[in-house]
Amino acid sequence: MRAIVLHAPGQPSALTLQEMPVPEPGAGEIRVRVQAASLNPVDYKMAANGHPAWTYPFVPGVDGAGIVDKLGEGVTEWRAGDRVVYHGSFAEYTIVKARAIARIADELTFEEAAAFPCAGLTAYQILNRKMNMQAGGSVLVHAGAGGVGGYAIQLARAFGASQVITTASADNHDYVKSLGADVAIDYHSENVRERVMAWTNGLGVDYILNSLNRKTAQEDLEMLGFGGQLGCIAGAPETVADFQPSHKTFTVHKLMIAGAHVSGDARAERDLGVMAEEFMKLMVAGKIASTISKQIALEDVPAELTRLSQRHVRGKIVASLL
Repeated sequence: MRAIVLHAPGQPSALTLQEMPVPEPGAGEIRVRVQAASLNPVDYKMAANGHPAWTYPFVPGVDGAGIVDKLGEGVTEWRAGDRVVYHGSFAEYTIVKARAIARIADELTFEEAAAFPCAGLTAYQILNRKMNMQAGGSVLVHAGAGGVGGYAIQLARAFGASQVITTASADNHDYVKSLGADVAIDYHSENVRERVMAWTNGLGVDYILNSLNRKTAQEDLEMLGFGGQLGCIAGAPETVADFQPSHKTFTVHKLMIAGAHVSGDARAERDLGVMAEEFMKLMVAGKIASTISKQIALEDVPAELTRLSQRHVRGKIVASLL
């Protein structure tokens, strides 16, 4: 089979397209004939750092959709030919745990399904599971034109947000507003805190989703309203323990959804499938649209991961293997 392969930790340019043996499923696993796979920042970050569980040559990738091809011992809930979405890899065939996948809704294409797991479920878990977002609240979503941000804006709207504020470069303002943002702040030229506080009449927002870094997460504490919540993907505030003004109470949630599929935690793995089903129901209902911005071939993955690492990509990039 063709696969994108990493021979040692390194940059996306170190990835190569080569022939690899078709893998065999073990007990509790299934083999999937991959139809589409999407790119995520975690792909190039983990490629650079490696992982203790990896052996080389290693096939990276975390998001995919395809057709069940072969069942491992003890798998009874799936059949060959089932259309599934999962955490997988950049290859024509991949092995996944049967408990961690979800059936693709009939209304969705393989590309639409492959585009949402890492980014969409990250936003979904923070807003729905961790924050338990309530209708009527105000939301700040950082990097609204990105993978997580684009889905988060739509989810905030679906959950009944009264105001959705996002940060994005000026050329992405029309795009993020088309997703449901009320206000787009150009983080290059505008003071984010001043704009947020002005828009909320000095009260701050109820929910913030930060996918950037610890520095901006620290700054977010100043923009939270009373009882507000901050969800962090790329690092929690640096001095949150010391930030306890008398007029505020808040909570901080840390999360990396892509880590669930390598955690070995059966409960977390099963929940990936459950959340995927819930997310797809929102897509079928028309409340969430796919954010695919570009479709590529498998051999283009290294170059597109390099482009993604430069942080100038709108929406999601999907490799089609059809």
